[in-house]
Amino acid sequence: MKKIWMIILPFLLLGLTGCESVQKRANTQDTWSKIEKKKQVVVGLDDSFVPMGFVKKNGQLTGYDVDLAREVFKQYGIKVSFQTIDWSMNVTELRNGTIDLIWNGYSETPQRKEKVAFSRPYLRNEQVLVVKRNSPIHNFSQMKNYDLGMQTGSTAQQWYEGKQNVLHAKNVVLYDQIPNSFLDLNAGRIKGILLDEVYANYYIAHMTKENYRVIENPKVPADMFAVGMRKGDKTLREKINQGLINLQKNGKLKELNEKWFGKNSNYLGE
Repeated sequence: MKKIWMIILPFLLLGLTGCESVQKRANTQDTWSKIEKKKQVVVGLDDSFVPMGFVKKNGQLTGYDVDLAREVFKQYGIKVSFQTIDWSMNVTELRNGTIDLIWNGYSETPQRKEKVAFSRPYLRNEQVLVVKRNSPIHNFSQMKNYDLGMQTGSTAQQWYEGKQNVLHAKNVVLYDQIPNSFLDLNAGRIKGILLDEVYANYYIAHMTKENYRVIENPKVPADMFAVGMRKGDKTLREKINQGLINLQKNGKLKELNEKWFGKNSNYLGE
């Protein structure tokens, strides 16, 4: 047994050292010069997250964040490449260099700020409960007797598992993508979904039938969408922030908000 551990131990130490070096590089290396040289930046996203970034029936990627990312980097002559990722692994993908940015309805939270740097916020959001239209549930407290769905790694999950005393379900079911939770809601396997307001409102507005209700609670704090990046990418952060400011000044940011959310959008440019 001792000999086996003598063989295995160096590999374990090598793995730990590799993880530490990846994290250190992510926290210290400024990659803007490489991005500028390649004239390409890679954005990681969940391509089923309406209306921020999703694939239309014709296979085309579209969405508010897709438009916004392209407008920001067009100012620097840089092409945006979008990479679909497992949302629960977004920080790992970022640190490994598979992607340069997490830009997909990504809320700034205390837990995420420990690992990721954020741009200035650009959109206000909050977590809401979605139930079937004929559901007996009319407030958050009634979920205590039922099963609740949410996306793995989502802001909803972080808020639910944090220090809150607003919503407690009988059981929690986690999903890789939000559309799968709606399938289970329709089938009666869960009775509610906790998710972003922007997703809920857009998804329901584009349904052919009004099958759902959105339940809000004033005790749920608002959260802000921002762009996530490696902590070492200080120049990239400055470029994104300045790009957002420019779009705010020239009216393009407001135009995008009205395109995707209507005139009464949660626009943060004023």
